[in-house]
Amino acid sequence: MIEAEGVRAAIAAGAGAVVVKSANESAAARDQLQRAEYIALDAAWNPVPWGPDAPPEVTLATRSGLTPQDFDHWLEQNVALDRLARQQDCLLVASLVLADIDAALGLARRIEQAGLRALEFNIGTPYASQAVKGAVSTELSPERVGTLVAAMRGAVSLPLWVKLTGQSERVPELAEAALGAGADAVVMAGRLLGMVPDLDSMAPVLGTSLGIGGYWNLPLTCHWLALSRARLGAEAPLIGINGARDGHDVARMLLAGAHAVGIASPVMLRGPQVLSEALHQLDDYLGSRGLTVAGIIGRAADSRRSFAEMPLRPDNWRNYVTPGSGS
Repeated sequence: MIEAEGVRAAIAAGAGAVVVKSANESAAARDQLQRAEYIALDAAWNPVPWGPDAPPEVTLATRSGLTPQDFDHWLEQNVALDRLARQQDCLLVASLVLADIDAALGLARRIEQAGLRALEFNIGTPYASQAVKGAVSTELSPERVGTLVAAMRGAVSLPLWVKLTGQSERVPELAEAALGAGADAVVMAGRLLGMVPDLDSMAPVLGTSLGIGGYWNLPLTCHWLALSRARLGAEAPLIGINGARDGHDVARMLLAGAHAVGIASPVMLRGPQVLSEALHQLDDYLGSRGLTVAGIIGRAADSRRSFAEMPLRPDNWRNYVTPGSGS
């Protein structure tokens, strides 16, 4: 959320935590938001109206950016909103996107000194290769992640969440490095970078590569959650994001090993009532089965088997191939 009104609406809708749109010291990163554009695409890659009437199976493609506010005003707004969040048993989370590590450490110290209660350190934006050099960061090396998180951990003592990229085959290793360096939780995983050609103009939709997200990303997020849980153990504090639309999707991420789940793009598209509806749907799902959130965390992940462990089903593949087409 960027504006105070949006944060207040998310708190009122029942969110357990609200992450406020990220800041850093880079003027180029703030400028990027003023160049941002957003589009919703249906299953045939056609644009659909932006709003609550968009179909549920929608892909969101964006050129996004950081908060347009300068850091002083951003911090002042967060402090005021945190007072409201405390009254509603909600955690307000300030978010920093890495540009320069020394500058990030200084900003983090100011966040802690201001009395805010949690910090998200976003080192996994999808845009680093496309943005102005040095504006944001997409960290792909576990060693580099460990170094950065250790530096941040040495600078502040408040709870530290590290947001990781999904543009890697090493997400569990990135998570291991972050937690080993002192992160209190890892958020997995950021959106992917992609491009959609437009058939009429024959140019890229919105003119360039875009941050891509949508319902279809839920299996990817659940895969990384499950593999990270297997690598790091059942107590690993994992936060799932990217792909959850409703309470059932929240349950799916919990089953995959998440201890908390974030919903972002659907709130932008449909409004904060998405959060209230998701909470009710999750409660109904759990209540109908006599379950609790704690009781389902990781159940699907822990029963996951490798391909080699699956039973033989001779010639089963033939049931899924059109006759005469081969395999």
